[in-house]
Amino acid sequence: MSSIKLVIFDIAGTIIQDHGEVVSAFSNALQRNGIRFAPDELKRWKGASKREVIRHFVEQSGANPDADERVETTYRSFRVELENLYSQNILPIEGTAATFQWCRDHRILMATTTGFYRDLSDLILDRMGWRSLFAANISSNDVPKGRPAPFMIFRALEAAGVQDVRQVINVGDTPLDLQSGNNAGVRGVVGVLTGAHDRESLQREPHSNIVGSIAELPALIERAF
Repeated sequence: MSSIKLVIFDIAGTIIQDHGEVVSAFSNALQRNGIRFAPDELKRWKGASKREVIRHFVEQSGANPDADERVETTYRSFRVELENLYSQNILPIEGTAATFQWCRDHRILMATTTGFYRDLSDLILDRMGWRSLFAANISSNDVPKGRPAPFMIFRALEAAGVQDVRQVINVGDTPLDLQSGNNAGVRGVVGVLTGAHDRESLQREPHSNIVGSIAELPALIERAF
């Protein structure tokens, strides 16, 4: 019998399909506001707090007395771009519904953490009809710092009423997901290959397991936890 009490899922690329919406929205917003960036670098920031990503590129572009205003203007542009993209099409990763049901059947609580802001994460979960499935839904603006800091994971534990990190699995598709799980000290740090990063990229990060998708999670829990 598994001792796992809580599984924490990232959203984009982990439980919903990732078609490059975030990178596209970042690229358009940064270009529109005249902020220089390397396209390849955007992918490295996937999973991070979106406002923190924009601040990074604004500060990287040099000293600017209006940096805070520029960050907020660009962030507003990013939100409009991203919400337009996600309002068109949201699809679950294959096997997600079965994994959710397996967790419920085995009395394992579920939560989400995401670099998305609250309005967008709520939009996605509501559109999918998933919000009531989770003991907690934590977004980057619920904590002082996003991934790779462990704060969203800790907030999810608090909201779910789980006290022991050794009873928790964190699942995500990005290096930052794995780093945050490792920083939180949870028992399972599981990478999935349904997002923007390949196996080689994820294997470089601290992890307990890497699987093809969350469809493989029930068998993994039964076998390894």
